[in-house]
Amino acid sequence: MSIWGALAGGFAGTLVLTTALRAGNELNLTRMDLPFLLGTAFTSDRTRAKALGYVLHFLVGLGFALIYYAIFVAIGHSGWWLGAIFGLVHGLFSGTALVDTLLPLIHPRMGTRSTAAPSVALLEPPGFLMLNYGVQTPLVSLVAHIAYGTLVGGFVSLAG
Repeated sequence: MSIWGALAGGFAGTLVLTTALRAGNELNLTRMDLPFLLGTAFTSDRTRAKALGYVLHFLVGLGFALIYYAIFVAIGHSGWWLGAIFGLVHGLFSGTALVDTLLPLIHPRMGTRSTAAPSVALLEPPGFLMLNYGVQTPLVSLVAHIAYGTLVGGFVSLAG
């Protein structure tokens, strides 16, 4: 197992995850645009938000790869299939606690369940499993996160 394998897997996995989410958006399977959501936490300029969001999403992807790596080291085993399981858990965590509960609490431009619609122009809160962005959003997100985990686990396994 190698930290460099984890970082390479994190880069490749984030590239695949981001591309899959973007493709799902372009194919009208989901309205979710995670890099845009991340970027708008720091700027209201839509173009800058997208650019900043992609940078942030890649940094977060590398961070999660390091978390996966730490778990692989702690349990003494890695592999693509274990990475896929981690990706499934990661996707469920992202769609529930992270994006549904925590992000609206700290995001200055995102509404919450208790925000009155006409009070101020805000981003729509994602909702449970990001269902507010379309009924196929959970499936798109979970498949993308499983692919991410598979790549991270596979790269860690190959590098060690």
